[in-house]
Amino acid sequence: MKLKYLRNGQTLALDAGTCVGCGACVDVCPHAVFEVDGGKARIVGRDYCMECGACARNCPVGALSVKVGVGCAAAIIIGKLRGTAPTCGEGGCCGESERSSCC
Repeated sequence: MKLKYLRNGQTLALDAGTCVGCGACVDVCPHAVFEVDGGKARIVGRDYCMECGACARNCPVGALSVKVGVGCAAAIIIGKLRGTAPTCGEGGCCGESERSSCC
C-alpha cells in the first residue's frame, strides 16, 4: 500500500526544458514520484511526494524545486496531533540548523 502525503504535492515543480534525463530524481526519491521517459524526467506520482527535497538537492541541473519540509513525516504527525498544517523548519519538528538532517 502506498501512502499519499500531500494532495498534488503543491510545491513540487519540474522544469522539463532544463532536465537532462540523468535519472538522479528517480534514484533518490523514496516514493517513486518520478520516471524518466524519452530522455526527460516526469512526475508520475505527485500525491506520493512527501516534499523531502531529495530530488531537488540531487538534480545536477536544478530542474526540480520543492519547498522542503512541508511534507516531512515528523511535521505531518505533529500537525495532525495539533490540528495544524505541517510546519517543518518553521517552528515545527526541527529548527533551521537541523533541517538538512531531518527533512
